[in-house]
Amino acid sequence: MGIRDSKLLTPNKRQRLSYAIKRLALKHIILDFQPSEIDRVVLKGKRLHKLNWFEAKAMAQIVMKLKPEIAYIDASDVNEIRFGKQIREMLSFEVKIISEHHADVKYVVVGAASIIAKVHRDEVINDLRERYGDLGSGYSSDPKTRRFLTNWITEKNSLPDFVRKSWKTVKRIREDIQKTRLL
Repeated sequence: MGIRDSKLLTPNKRQRLSYAIKRLALKHIILDFQPSEIDRVVLKGKRLHKLNWFEAKAMAQIVMKLKPEIAYIDASDVNEIRFGKQIREMLSFEVKIISEHHADVKYVVVGAASIIAKVHRDEVINDLRERYGDLGSGYSSDPKTRRFLTNWITEKNSLPDFVRKSWKTVKRIREDIQKTRLL
């Protein structure tokens, strides 16, 4: 089917594959988290540690719902073994966990999950774009996204509710706005 890391596929190819994967899969689960939920966890302590823990918790929720014998996980922690261990500790049953970096390239099942997740994210961004105008891709590397946030913060002195306060990009934009105001 050509399943691999979603970032290596065109949006149209991802869309077609997502549909085909969902038809073939016995089950799939998409968890959506609001920015405020992530902020509650991340803003409490060390940003990276808390975010990795939050992601491990999300992975554990998915594993508990799907109940596989083996769970292949794309580790978000620099220590892939620690990440797998965190997930395992949150489970109420035994499951073999393969936690590796770049698992979406190494394992078809993780690549398939990556495709479904990316298509879902694109749909969410499109819905936001319809409501708020061209906000770009939502990635920090996108000048349109940064410009949209700069304009929003400058005009409203707040953030849209679909943006994490804990996002480093927001911090940098606020610092840039503050410097501009001081000039």
